[in-house]
Amino acid sequence: MNKKTEQIFRSVMEETSFDKIQQINNTHVHTLVSEYTSLCSPDKVIVCDDSEQDIQFIRQEAIDLHEERPIGLEGQTVHYDGYYDQARDKANTRYIVPEGVNLGENINSIGKEEGLAEIRGIMKDIMAGHTLYVRFFCLGPVNSVFSILAVQLTDSPYVAHSEDILYRPGYEQFRKTGDSNDFFRIIHSEGVIDDNNTSRDTEKRRIFIDLETNTIYSANTQYAGNTVGLKKLSMRLAINKSAQEGWLTEHMFVMGAHGPGERTTYITGAFPSACGKTSTSMLTGETIIGDDIAYLRIIDGTIRAINVEKGIFGIIRDVNSDNDPLLFKLLSSPGETIFSNVLIDKNNNPYWLGKDGDCPETGFNHSGEWHKGKKDAEGNEITPSHHNARYTIPLKRLDNLDPLWDHPEGVPVGGFIYGGRDSDTSVPVEQSFDWNHGIITKGAAIESETTSATLGQEGIRKFNLMSILDFLAYPLGEYIQNNLNFGHAVENPPRIFGVNYFLKNKEGNYITAMDDKRIWVKWIERRIHNKMDAVTVPTGFIPIYEDLKILFVEVLGREYPEEAYNEQFTVRINENLAKIGRITEIYAKDPSVPDCLFEVLEQQKERLIEAQQKYGDYILPGVFRG
Repeated sequence: MNKKTEQIFRSVMEETSFDKIQQINNTHVHTLVSEYTSLCSPDKVIVCDDSEQDIQFIRQEAIDLHEERPIGLEGQTVHYDGYYDQARDKANTRYIVPEGVNLGENINSIGKEEGLAEIRGIMKDIMAGHTLYVRFFCLGPVNSVFSILAVQLTDSPYVAHSEDILYRPGYEQFRKTGDSNDFFRIIHSEGVIDDNNTSRDTEKRRIFIDLETNTIYSANTQYAGNTVGLKKLSMRLAINKSAQEGWLTEHMFVMGAHGPGERTTYITGAFPSACGKTSTSMLTGETIIGDDIAYLRIIDGTIRAINVEKGIFGIIRDVNSDNDPLLFKLLSSPGETIFSNVLIDKNNNPYWLGKDGDCPETGFNHSGEWHKGKKDAEGNEITPSHHNARYTIPLKRLDNLDPLWDHPEGVPVGGFIYGGRDSDTSVPVEQSFDWNHGIITKGAAIESETTSATLGQEGIRKFNLMSILDFLAYPLGEYIQNNLNFGHAVENPPRIFGVNYFLKNKEGNYITAMDDKRIWVKWIERRIHNKMDAVTVPTGFIPIYEDLKILFVEVLGREYPEEAYNEQFTVRINENLAKIGRITEIYAKDPSVPDCLFEVLEQQKERLIEAQQKYGDYILPGVFRG
């Protein structure tokens, strides 16, 4: 450590913090902390290690500074973001790129000189009157080929507390790695705090990502999606890093699906928001490794996956005893939990949209004191709990946590699942013909329909390849090619499936039940091991009725009428052709997209037209059995 850095540290650190930063013999870490201490001007800098004492200190800081407050059950707290700081700020999340680099029209970017000048100008003296907390974490299991180290600088103890729940400690890893420059850097400030202890200057909210230096800047925001830098922000850095190094970073859950005997088959799954991702990863009878982000590497000829996190930051809306019984039980029990932007009733208990029981008449929420019928300044009715209200919990609280969740070599992946929200086209579950067909027609063709909870018109299909479009750090055609190449690099790649929990009939009613997804996953598990046959249709392989009939009785204890099977698994020709047209049109605008994508889509179109000419527009699955 040079004298100038030491002087900066000693001016803002007590001896214990100085000793902790000195024990990390890494000039790149020292430069990072000293540079942003000088730029942001905090009153004090506290360096935290991996000790329980420091972790508890952060928890107490969040309460003492009123960024969290204890509620009903032991270990539970509630945090509120500002009324206009309730979600990821897509418009102001931008990649900082050097001159001459073009990431494509789907990726929001800003020139490096302009971007750095803007964010550094915003961050000048932004922490005056605040304490800066220096945190060290590890993405993925420690001592693993998957591990990526990260440093977060933040003046929000709520953000620091959230990261203690969500990520593995990394201070000791930094002490062991020496003077390596290979780590992620996150600099965050909540900025000036208003009377409600929320970020005041949200018009100056910025989230900038520098891929060259693996640095994330976040200012004038508290919402975790913008501030917990190791989550979706570091996911963007990892997407870029993995593309360069030949592995994958995916917006996927990892779960253990349990078959006959003692067999466990590990499956990953990518779903856009509100399409069943968390509820699938948390299915009754199965085990969970992670619900959100996975790193995938090829180890000894096998694709293996890990969960980047050790906790869950999930949407709480509609979590109840019917939809998510395991999760609902946990959220209703004592134990470490941060609720954000939910209603707290007069008995100091949380209420959220879709929770069991009646909505309280009054309470306190993200708008302050609340009552039924309250409206905001624009005349919009304020819901008791925000649509994007969240919970943050450690994985170790889950009864269904898989025993290999933290294994340094991850778990072998037997299957990929891709799901969207589709009312009229895709069947409930279907296997692709092969790797290319799956990546392209199941993953790269994901669409999700808007719901009544979304501002704007209901039922609009939004394209979201692999559920990762918002997070891509390089052109989407290159991303598709990397996925194709990844499967080609192993002899037996995972099998790929598409699921759709949202098919409706002509009356607009769902034609599958919420717990039917348990059956689709059981069928997927058996197909991976060639334990069930399938019907070949123009779009892939679908289940045989007799197999599903047995599974419904074994797993759910109820009959499965053949009429339901026929309605659910009818091949809808015109709807599938229309989807191919929409997806082809989207990709035709991007010169980076590989020819293979158009070829696979065209082949599927030809199969559909051939079937239509023989059998009509709506074809019962039995027709294809011969």
